[in-house]
Amino acid sequence: MKKVGNNPHSLPFLKSLKIQKLQNSIIQSQNKYILHGLYGSSKSFFIKQLFNSKTSFLWILNDKESAAYHYNDLENFMEQKHCSFYPSSYNKHKDFKKTDSQNIFKRTEVIKNLSSRGNSQIIVTYPEAIFEKILQKKEIKKRILKISVGKALNLEILNEQLFDFKFNREDFVLEPGDFSVRGGIIDVFSFSNDLPYRIEFFGDEVESIRTFHIESQLSNKTFESIEILADLENKENNYKREDLFSFINKNSIVITENLFFLKDKLEDLYSYLSEKNSNQNRFNQEQINKLFYSGISLFQDLKKFSVIDLKGDNSDKQINFNIIPQPAFNKKFNLLIENLNNYKQKGYSIRIFCSSENQINRFKEIFEQNETLLNPILIDKPIYKGYVNHDEKEVCYSDHEIFDRYHKFKIKSRFSHSKKVNLNELNQLEIGDYVTHIDHGIGVFGGLKKIKVNDKIQEAIKLTYGERDTLYVSIHLIHKICKYNGKDGTKPKIFKLGSGAWKKIKLNAKSRVKKVAFNLIEAYAKRKLKKGFQYGPDSSIQHELEASFLYEDTPDQIKSTIDIKNDMESLQPMDRLICGDVGFGKTEIAIRAAFKAIDNGKQVAILVPTTVLAFQHFKTFTKRLEDFPVSIDYLNRFRSNKEKNLIINEIKSGKIDLIIGTHQLVNKNVEFKNLGLLIVDEEQRFGVSVKEKIRSLKENIDVLTLTATPIPRTLQYSLMSARDLSIINTPPQNRFPIESNVISFKEKIIEEAINFEIQRGGQVFFVHNRIENIKEVSAMISRLAPNAEVGIVHGRIEGKKLEKTMLDFIDGKFDVLVSTTIIESGLDVPNANTIFINNAQNFGLSDLHQMRGRVGRSNKKAFCYFITSPFSSMTKEARKRIEAIEQHTELGSGFYIAMKDLEIRGAGDLLGAEQSGFINDIGFETYQKILKEAVEELKAKEFNELFDEDSIKENRITNFQIDTDLEVLFPDAYINNIKERLNQYQKLSEIKTKEELNKFTKVLEDRFGKLPNQTIDLIKTVELKWLGTEIGFEKIILKNRKMICQFISNKEDKYYKSDKFQNTLLNIQNNPNLCQIKEKKKNNEEKLLLVFNEVQTLTQAISYLKVF
Repeated sequence: MKKVGNNPHSLPFLKSLKIQKLQNSIIQSQNKYILHGLYGSSKSFFIKQLFNSKTSFLWILNDKESAAYHYNDLENFMEQKHCSFYPSSYNKHKDFKKTDSQNIFKRTEVIKNLSSRGNSQIIVTYPEAIFEKILQKKEIKKRILKISVGKALNLEILNEQLFDFKFNREDFVLEPGDFSVRGGIIDVFSFSNDLPYRIEFFGDEVESIRTFHIESQLSNKTFESIEILADLENKENNYKREDLFSFINKNSIVITENLFFLKDKLEDLYSYLSEKNSNQNRFNQEQINKLFYSGISLFQDLKKFSVIDLKGDNSDKQINFNIIPQPAFNKKFNLLIENLNNYKQKGYSIRIFCSSENQINRFKEIFEQNETLLNPILIDKPIYKGYVNHDEKEVCYSDHEIFDRYHKFKIKSRFSHSKKVNLNELNQLEIGDYVTHIDHGIGVFGGLKKIKVNDKIQEAIKLTYGERDTLYVSIHLIHKICKYNGKDGTKPKIFKLGSGAWKKIKLNAKSRVKKVAFNLIEAYAKRKLKKGFQYGPDSSIQHELEASFLYEDTPDQIKSTIDIKNDMESLQPMDRLICGDVGFGKTEIAIRAAFKAIDNGKQVAILVPTTVLAFQHFKTFTKRLEDFPVSIDYLNRFRSNKEKNLIINEIKSGKIDLIIGTHQLVNKNVEFKNLGLLIVDEEQRFGVSVKEKIRSLKENIDVLTLTATPIPRTLQYSLMSARDLSIINTPPQNRFPIESNVISFKEKIIEEAINFEIQRGGQVFFVHNRIENIKEVSAMISRLAPNAEVGIVHGRIEGKKLEKTMLDFIDGKFDVLVSTTIIESGLDVPNANTIFINNAQNFGLSDLHQMRGRVGRSNKKAFCYFITSPFSSMTKEARKRIEAIEQHTELGSGFYIAMKDLEIRGAGDLLGAEQSGFINDIGFETYQKILKEAVEELKAKEFNELFDEDSIKENRITNFQIDTDLEVLFPDAYINNIKERLNQYQKLSEIKTKEELNKFTKVLEDRFGKLPNQTIDLIKTVELKWLGTEIGFEKIILKNRKMICQFISNKEDKYYKSDKFQNTLLNIQNNPNLCQIKEKKKNNEEKLLLVFNEVQTLTQAISYLKVF
């Protein structure tokens, strides 16, 4: 079996005579050539071989999708510099309002390359992109600014120039067209480079130029000189423009998919804009003529080029190819092998193009298992569509068509658009926010304030409690405060400083949390001692099942699958929780685990919370396993008594391999012949009695639990000691992000969207959360879409009828389902790809996210419309939520947004429902801290033998304190943005290692310039903290030229019996002039202190502690 990369000798059409003839004929004359019979990726290979690096090609396909697929083909098998993608600057078809910054960037790049007469290339494009005219070459030259190191340049003048270029001044640059100024540093994001530039000045001279990454803010490459290019696509300016055919070089070759289609398409776009113009109000007729190409003169414009048309018209002159599409094998590998053997006997060369290394290994396994002598070339690059070329005797197949998978095109983003920045903002502190201080309770954040300590200026965080109490928290104790995250919109109780109320709440929370943690850890420890069934390694039929999965596995999916298999193949019973967002592929993992159990002769039970879900899972599993020898059935209240009895008998006799059901599955009368695996979906939605029954079942069978409620990262680690967790954070690749639009209630938009969805054979959800007038909404939809069948569901409809309506919708009997939020709990309709959410401003983030997750579950583009009241009448919170959900459309980012609401719910669900009560009292982050402390204490005492010393030491570090009167801070002149300053203090407080500290310092210097002395000292306090913790201190006071170090206050701590403490005492005795040990009594507590005199700097303090 040969495996080849993109080795040119392995590519099709290499020695084709037709190509050589065509090349010669093009060199001799400018003509029109008609080709017939090219299919799928044979077009891409043909054009790649025809291309020589002397002339540019302009290849115009019929639409964006096919252009993107063929561009992917080319870029996989050519040098990057020889091909580029030229998109339209607009995001949506026929919507000339909203441009896309990624598209504008790619267009600008192509235009710049064309105008500079650099290397020739193949430009892949489509009608919408050609429709927009571009700036003339002489105009482009005016929009370029050159900057070189060592040259004189006034900062103010550069500022002006950037404003002239229509750049926006921001605090931080995020996308092309942004710039920011911080002291003597300017960051600029040009339209001609993937990364922004950082230009550092020394007076009026450019000292250095470098690019930097947006996410990390770190520089990566230096330059002697650069060009800053303005936005060439800005339709607002008055520069002269021309069409693409006037712009490109006269000796370019134009390749069209269908000339007449192209002309019609351009004319259609032009007339659409002209007619629509009256209500779009974007351009008047004069602007339309100036900015867009009507296509009327297309044939005339093309006369100056050699044109190749790929749509044959049966004329005598056309060149014919004998190429047929790849046949459909429907995952039947015996048919594939028979087909390939046939071609091999006829002397054809065989290539299979694979999308990954995994796929290559799967083919090798399949060919080995079938003991065939086939030896195809396996190439680890995917292609769009496979084909057989009878002229050249070549078979080129694509793996995704063999496995019947969906193949998605990928247009690389040229600059990384930092989404995380906005997500962090949801947790950033604003003045007036509630914050929890772990020792003093909930207060109101008052920003960063300058205070004087012994005549030295310091920065502190101001918190106010009630009317009169103010607390200033040192920046060294920033880890003790966090934003209060309770339920949305509920105000927390604020207690006076010094009252015992907060302490009481905290103690109460801790004792109850400890109980929960104890039960969890105990159950875990017990299970580790039990023996279960040990499964064998994967069989060939298991590999075949996994190969036939429609999508590419995500890294997290692969990892979770491996974890589960390791659990199943070990002697201990499995109890694993899989946690992932809506549509992240949890069901597929469950299917693989279930199949492995059945393959090993065991039965599988799947427990689901609702009747509808049982039926839904039944359909999903049946479809997925239809080609495999598995008998599947389901039990729920839809089944008649006769059917139920029959199913129960078949479970007992072992005829049913996989049974899906609601809580009826755990009844006493259901007996399994040989149950091996129990899969529980959304465990938190079952009642207590069912949970108890599950527990009794759990003793020695394998259990897999699935949940879509995200578990916060910080909570995972505390729970690691209690449960095996697999987290799926990566979204499936081949899903399109859901296009989200925020609209006001307009019947016209609703009508267009519903009709569009129904015309493409899809279905629509309309969420309206008021039962009183839900019928009126349904009547309105029937009026707007008279041909649509409309169904209604809400919580007050009788059970049987409700579920029948839902099932009818799943089966496609209704086109539109008008419903309350009842649908948010897991109704999965792959064919429904448009959802309206009425009065979206009244929902929490997670609800919006869960509901939006009902669509976009297949490989069709999905749309979500949030219908809201006008922005002006919304509350600030609601506006923030709507903005957040509109911005974060890609799968996965939803996971982060929904995290905030769901974390609270998730923690409550995971640790028992009564927990969410406290979470509201003390705030979510504080709850996590208390839980972590409780788990650490249990590890150190009750479950000492289960865990190691390292995890116990970790707890001490988090409670360390430093108090000083030295000037340690970020001066205002250094970081002038208050939010950013607070952000940097928080980052510094979270640093754990020397490498992290060095990286942090490097980033500071890179972003803000040379470190001032106060900041150098601030960074040294971190080293002091580490040294102190290592020795065994829990607090260091550095004031009045003295350093007082306080040992751990808990006299029972293991530390006092350790060698570490004995060595410290020895060192103290050996250095009597350096320090003295003292005991101090306060509030009936004895404290052990170590005192150093005449300590004036942090460097001195660090050197003293290094003695120990």
